[in-house]
Amino acid sequence: MIALGASLSTAPPTLSPEQAADLAQVHFGVAGTLTRLVSERDLNFRLTTPVGTYVLKLANPAEPAQVTHFQTTALLHLEDADLPVPRVIRTRSGQTEAQTPHGILRLLTYLEGLPQYLAPRTPAQRKNLGTIAARLSLGLQRFDHPAGSHVLQWDIKHASALRPLLSHVPDAVRPLATETLDRFDREILPHIPSLRTQVVHNDLNPHNVLVNPAKPDEIAGILDFGDMVKTPLICDAAVTACYQIDPTQPLQSLLDVARAYHAQLPLTQLEIRLLPDLVATRMLTSLTIASARVAIYPDNAPYILRNYQGAQDGLFALAALPRTPLDLS
Repeated sequence: MIALGASLSTAPPTLSPEQAADLAQVHFGVAGTLTRLVSERDLNFRLTTPVGTYVLKLANPAEPAQVTHFQTTALLHLEDADLPVPRVIRTRSGQTEAQTPHGILRLLTYLEGLPQYLAPRTPAQRKNLGTIAARLSLGLQRFDHPAGSHVLQWDIKHASALRPLLSHVPDAVRPLATETLDRFDREILPHIPSLRTQVVHNDLNPHNVLVNPAKPDEIAGILDFGDMVKTPLICDAAVTACYQIDPTQPLQSLLDVARAYHAQLPLTQLEIRLLPDLVATRMLTSLTIASARVAIYPDNAPYILRNYQGAQDGLFALAALPRTPLDLS
């Protein structure tokens, strides 16, 4: 088995729409039309009812119950925050999660909006995303959970564990991928223990960000808290910036996100210095995990590889930049 961890090496649960509809009715008292949603690990359905639209989520069987509870309680913590995140719907008995023979079932509100990957990219949109990413981090500052420090290979601080997966990366990219990982081990890893740490979203990729269809510069929603983890704060800023890099103007697009984030949640000088290499390391993470997982799940290749080209182009673009400190003023 490829060393991806159980949750990334275990297929999503299998459940027919009819079975899912029965569970929604039994546990949440809602009925409607179900549409399967793509997902990396969980089984998700959009549930459209006469009174509202929801997301019905069945957790991956390899995910510990405490990790699922961690994600649920984080959303509960954010209920009073002025942030466009899903809300947790209670079961008929008032619980936030339902225990079923198929696994842990949850019902969340469905957020309307246009996925960012379908919208035109602009500097204003990047800045608005940097702002809302920082506001989300601020909203989670006082939240903690026993499962927050669970090990997830998508967590940048664990990048060193990617080395056995480099063989899955295409030959044209492998030298730069190896160099990026070497730099992480040499220049970032020693600083990890001294960095500010908290629970963060950890996955603001363009499929998890919604924009206003009429005004695509405006951020309308933040989805998918399934990769949440307790990690250095600057790693979350790096994840956010990673997916916004324009290969034709890599420095300016990085600055658009980083300056907006810094204006809301000021970064330390060390965090600013490490940010570009952390962005590159996240791109490396995307490349290696996608390359390894597509070998396991070739039928799910379009979903697994959805961010691959952007990560590859971004990694080469960042590598061509002079290694000078960012000016976030």
